[in-house]
Amino acid sequence: MIIKVNDPLQQYEELIQLASLEQRQHFFRYKMMEPLKMMWAHLQVPMKAKEPNGYDVIYAADMLGFANLDDRHTLEKGVKRLRNMNIVDRGKTTLHYLLEVVNGQGLELKADNIYLGIYLADEVKLNHLDGYTGFGGIPGYLMVHLFPNDRNTSRFEGLLAHEFHHNVRFSYFDWSHGNVTVGEYLVIEGLADVFVETLYGKEQLGPWVTGLDDEDLRYSISVIKDALHVTGFAEVSSYMFGDPYATEKGYQRVGLSFAAGYAVGYVVVKSFLERTGMTIFDATRCKSDDIIARSMIF
Repeated sequence: MIIKVNDPLQQYEELIQLASLEQRQHFFRYKMMEPLKMMWAHLQVPMKAKEPNGYDVIYAADMLGFANLDDRHTLEKGVKRLRNMNIVDRGKTTLHYLLEVVNGQGLELKADNIYLGIYLADEVKLNHLDGYTGFGGIPGYLMVHLFPNDRNTSRFEGLLAHEFHHNVRFSYFDWSHGNVTVGEYLVIEGLADVFVETLYGKEQLGPWVTGLDDEDLRYSISVIKDALHVTGFAEVSSYMFGDPYATEKGYQRVGLSFAAGYAVGYVVVKSFLERTGMTIFDATRCKSDDIIARSMIF
C-alpha cells in the first residue's frame, strides 16, 4: 500500500505569501484539499459552492475548526510549531507502523492507497479538544488538524491511531452519519480509543475519553442506556458530544457533559474485552450490538 502525506509546512508557507483572501481560499481549495477530493465528495461537500459563501470545503473547514486563512500571524506561528514537531516524518512513520500492526493481526484496510492530510487548526475553536482532532471515516483517507501545543504534540501518534482505526473498522462495516445509531457510534469511538491505548498507553488518549469523573460517567451510562437505538445525525451528536456541542449547533440538549458518548464507548469496549478475553483486533470485526450486549455495561 502506498502512503502519501501532504507537506503542510510548504503548503502554508506558499499560502501565506498570497496577497488576498480569495487567492488563499483558491489555493486551499484546489491545492491543499485536492488530494481529499474523493473524501469530500463522499461526504457530499463540493469543492466550491455554486453561490458565494455557500456550503463547500471552505465552509466545512471553518465549521470543523480549521485555522483562519486570513490570519497570517497565527498561520506563521502554527507552521513554526509544526516544523518543530517534525510532523511529516512522524506522520509517515506512524502510518507505516499502524499498517504493520493491523496486517500482522490479520486485519486489512480496504483501500489501494492511504492519504494523510495534515492542517492547522483554530486553537480557540478547538480549545475543548486540546487543540487537535481528525477524521478517518472513509478507508484510504485520514485528515487531522491541530494547533500544536504542550498538550497535543506528544499525542499526535495517538490521534493518528484513532483515526486510522476508523479506516480499518469501516473496511468491514458500512455506516453513514444519517443512519448510525447512538450504540453504533459509541462502539466505533470506543474501539478507536482502546486501539490507541493498546498501542501507545493511556497517556495518548484524548480529552474526549478522559474528561468525566466516575459519578458523571455512571450518570452518562444511565442516560445513554435508553438512547442506544436513537438515529439521526443531530440526535446522535447530542448524545456523543454532549450539551456544550448541542447548544453550539442548535441541537436538542440531553443532559450530558462534553463527549460523554466517547467516554461511555471506551468503557463499553474495555468491559467487552475483559469479559470475552478478546483483543482489540478481534473486536474490530465484531458487530456493535454484540459488543454492547456482552459488555454488560447497560
